[in-house]
Amino acid sequence: MQIFYYDENFMYMGEDVISDYDELPKNATDVRPQEGLYLPKYSEKERTWSESASKEYIESLQPKPEPSEMEIMQKEIAELYYLLAVGEAS
Repeated sequence: MQIFYYDENFMYMGEDVISDYDELPKNATDVRPQEGLYLPKYSEKERTWSESASKEYIESLQPKPEPSEMEIMQKEIAELYYLLAVGEAS
């Protein structure tokens, strides 16, 4: 049986597999956390996992978008114009 461990604050700590004949450890459940949770937190009363991460924390983990080719070219052109304006281009 697959089990899922949580700490004293009911935050997800990991998973393991035990025999179907073994007793479920005190700090574990057989309820699988749903996909997509960043910081899963378990509710013993409801026997469910929920998201405990703040919106800001989740946003901080998202990859920063790469600039488009057009944005890169615009930046390079602006840098060339700057070099021409200050007289450093040859």
